[in-house]
Amino acid sequence: MDAITTSAGGALAPAKTTMGEWRQFFAFLKRPALPPRAPMPRAATLLATLRMLLLDFAVMAALLSIAGIVMATGVDLPETALAGMEITTAIIVAAVIGAPLLEEIAFRGWLSGRPGHVLACVLLLICAFGLAQAGASESAAAIAGIGMLAAIVAAVVAIILLRKRDAMGWFQRVFPGFFWLSTLGFSLVHLFNFEPAQMAMALPLVLPQFVTGAILGYVRVHYGLWAAILLHMLHNGLFISLVVMASEAAA
Repeated sequence: MDAITTSAGGALAPAKTTMGEWRQFFAFLKRPALPPRAPMPRAATLLATLRMLLLDFAVMAALLSIAGIVMATGVDLPETALAGMEITTAIIVAAVIGAPLLEEIAFRGWLSGRPGHVLACVLLLICAFGLAQAGASESAAAIAGIGMLAAIVAAVVAIILLRKRDAMGWFQRVFPGFFWLSTLGFSLVHLFNFEPAQMAMALPLVLPQFVTGAILGYVRVHYGLWAAILLHMLHNGLFISLVVMASEAAA
């Protein structure tokens, strides 16, 4: 059995086996703890990320099997926005690249608790709110575009200037709450993939996103944001591939 060890930065060191990595994840869920910082990317953390991807695939397969059994009994489950939609190249790029990048920055970019990351995410969130409130006129769009560019520059500057700062002590103390809030928020936002009238019925259908969100949170704080983005891209890539194959089979 792999012993649970930590790296020099305080994060969990990648386990030597797949089952060992999974055990570390489940131990983390029992008592989420935030390390001072994640290590720099290396072969061991990439391997650990791929091992967690296997766990993600295993859980998704189990949940899809349960959904199939439920549907076989005659229960009609709410359909997502992708149902019946033509899968174009733009949709594939948005699902496999765009969504993972934006969602990981929004839901887990700040989860490191490091001042630069938190400040950068706050700046981008304020800018995103401003864009949402901007009017449709050309002048409003231009101002919003300038604001977005300024926010991105400010976020990058914040990360660079505060790059040597570890996770804030108060953030580490309340980290379990932030971790589960991030995971819950990530799952609930996927309710918008369903029609408003179906959202209540669709609550059990976002359980896969809750599980994936927990895995992504674990990977993010121990192996880095890059690892969470990569895992998320591969997860979405598998999902969109299944949708494409199902569409071709039904044609």
